[in-house]
Amino acid sequence: MRVAMLGPIAWRTPPRHYGPWERVTSLLTEGLVRRGVDVTLFATADSLTSATLESVAPHGYAEDAGMDGRVWEALHIAHAFERSGDFDIVHNQLDWLPLVFGAQCAAPMVTTIHGFSGDAILPAYELSSSAFVSISDADRSPSLEYLATVHHGIDMTEFEGSSASTGEDLVVFGRIHPDKGIADAIEIARRTGRRLVICGIIQDAAYFEAVIKPHIDGDRVVYRGSVGPSERLEVLTSAAVLLHPIHFDEPFGLSVVEAMACGTPVVAYRRGSMPEIIDDGVTGFLAEDIDDAVALVDAGAALDRTAVAVRARARFDVERMVDGYLQVYRLLLSGQEASHERGVVCGTQRGGFGPTCNRTAATQA
Repeated sequence: MRVAMLGPIAWRTPPRHYGPWERVTSLLTEGLVRRGVDVTLFATADSLTSATLESVAPHGYAEDAGMDGRVWEALHIAHAFERSGDFDIVHNQLDWLPLVFGAQCAAPMVTTIHGFSGDAILPAYELSSSAFVSISDADRSPSLEYLATVHHGIDMTEFEGSSASTGEDLVVFGRIHPDKGIADAIEIARRTGRRLVICGIIQDAAYFEAVIKPHIDGDRVVYRGSVGPSERLEVLTSAAVLLHPIHFDEPFGLSVVEAMACGTPVVAYRRGSMPEIIDDGVTGFLAEDIDDAVALVDAGAALDRTAVAVRARARFDVERMVDGYLQVYRLLLSGQEASHERGVVCGTQRGGFGPTCNRTAATQA
């Protein structure tokens, strides 16, 4: 099987710090290569991979103010589609833009939908012939049909031996944006009498300056910036609880899984994919609001960290994600073969599947 992995190019693959889409793309690419799949990764030229690397962009456009991201993404997609006839499958990890040019793709395409930025982009999906994979059942749009849900996986070897907590701090991990509920986390920490450690890139500067920065004193509220992999492990392992008081329906939440893999319980708002990811009362607790979260922090901190890590590693190991996508590829290719045998082109209906195409899900528990 020859797979073209069309990765995002905002950051390097894998990212040095922030870059969840790039991180998942890297984990899947390396996992497929371990399984003997012939993968060509289309990513930035400074990316690190054991697959064959194809590049147009020298580095991530989010790291260079002189690069126009949409221009470089268009060039990147054009290059991949020029080569698409060399592959059995093109796996799009790059959001909606490749779907617009899907007619130029000479191989069947599957798109992992990492999340919708709004209903305004749905026409690009609705008119596409790509197959779709959701990253949680909660993030499925009723306007689309899906081949599968495959939860993200992480490399658990990065978190081995990390389930013993050495601190009482709370930590919030993710981009600094109102969606992530950083202000709520500050209030939860204040009311529980615990120190809060904030980690993540500043995505909304006005929000940070007006709402978050006034509380940062280096003592009770600490901001550590965008931390890299080794520092991330130290922060998550030493925390008593990860707070995830999101103000939007988050499609997945890698930081939640990474915390649990460290044995760190999570207290999150019951929104989006959180009920799918957190085993309530085992790996953390689901809260309705600030008051509820405050009441659950101590119970979360008291959970068995070894049990938290064991459950997370059973559910979200990278190899389970690789299994899921290999099943997706087989379903897509078998659907294509069956359709061509019947003289039908698969992908003529909304959501990417004609009436003869296999829609069986490969959901990862």
